[in-house]
Amino acid sequence: MQFSAPAKINLSFRIKERRADGFHEIETLMAPISLADRITIERVGDAGGIQFTCDDPSLPAGDDNLVVRAAKLFRQRSNIQSGITIALEKKIPHGAGLGGGSSDAASTLLGLNELFAAGLQQDDLLQLAAQLGSDVPFFVVRSAAVCRGRGEIVEPTSLSVKMRLLLFKPDFAVPTPWAYGRWKESKELPGVDYSPQESNGVQFVNDLERPVFEKFVLLAYLKTWLRQQPEVAVALMSGSGSTVFVVLREEAGGEELALRTRQQIDATLWTHHCETRYVPILRPFAANSPPRIRD
Repeated sequence: MQFSAPAKINLSFRIKERRADGFHEIETLMAPISLADRITIERVGDAGGIQFTCDDPSLPAGDDNLVVRAAKLFRQRSNIQSGITIALEKKIPHGAGLGGGSSDAASTLLGLNELFAAGLQQDDLLQLAAQLGSDVPFFVVRSAAVCRGRGEIVEPTSLSVKMRLLLFKPDFAVPTPWAYGRWKESKELPGVDYSPQESNGVQFVNDLERPVFEKFVLLAYLKTWLRQQPEVAVALMSGSGSTVFVVLREEAGGEELALRTRQQIDATLWTHHCETRYVPILRPFAANSPPRIRD
């Protein structure tokens, strides 16, 4: 069976204080987008291990890969002994603030639950997802959501409109732990507007822009330049970067903007035209309570 693993963008991202467990308390509005990896999962025999392959050789293939960790965690929880092969086709850039690894892990949990008819409910899957990473529970819910805590408290919501997006990523990544670690002491760059932007009933803001822009000045310049373009309603960094996305104005074309940005800002920019989307779950869950991690 094949499964889609959608990327995400952070429409808003607010950081609170550091928690006792070392994580930061956050509040973020995230939405899945049409850019997605593809995962193929196959059952192999009645007993065996996990065989994982990926078309991106730069990613780890062992226990350091979230897909492998998700598969092992699912087998432990469901007592499945069958052999499993998992093939991952990457479309989401690595280190981009788009949640590719977390989405791959969540889609693995959902896919294995479907393939083996294991019957785990959404709360069960959310508990497993929270053990894998802060963003993984969001991708289990598979809709726009407000996430709190360290990201594991997920409250599904809906967006008033489908937003047309254009993504821009330079040829470098931003380490997420580094960005969090620099947040408190970082300062705003002169001439860069960090204030919230309003569009489609959403307030777009990202507290991690401050530390990231301080080191990666190209991203600050890119966002500032994009906000001045006639096609752009909003320009914002997603998560800890390094992707900056724009919300396109109604009827505005993205192809010319992408070309102009590469010509005037950085010829090596990766660009991708996509949209926010609702990704239906693989099958209905029986749980009646709101999908969140229980204390």
